Amino acid sequence: MKPKILAVLSVAFGLLLINGGLNKFFNYMPAPDDLPRELLNDFNALTEISWLMPLIGFAETLGGVLIILPKTRALGALIVFPVMVGVLLTHIFVDTSGLPIAILIWLVLLWIIFDNREKYLPIIK
Repeated sequence: MKPKILAVLSVAFGLLLINGGLNKFFNYMPAPDDLPRELLNDFNALTEISWLMPLIGFAETLGGVLIILPKTRALGALIVFPVMVGVLLTHIFVDTSGLPIAILIWLVLLWIIFDNREKYLPIIK
């Protein structure tokens, strides 16, 4: 039962990442008008570096696709890990309104990493 739950959560997580990544290229989901000023300041700072948002979008999209596929899930988790660190820190220090969802997404990511721990051992040996 646990593998099936993880598979469903991985697909949902992967689709969430793909959607967020593609939105950085095509901007089909405009930002809400009522975003906190601190969050807008951070977003504007990120967009000052012209190559950073496309890099984040590429990492999210690639990582999402890899996480959906069981054979490449471990690699996808490594690719999106730095992006997810940024998401979590943003929700801890800048805008705490999305923190419960960020924690939930982190739990899925940590489960994926834990489930694939044997694949990471050669990296740290």
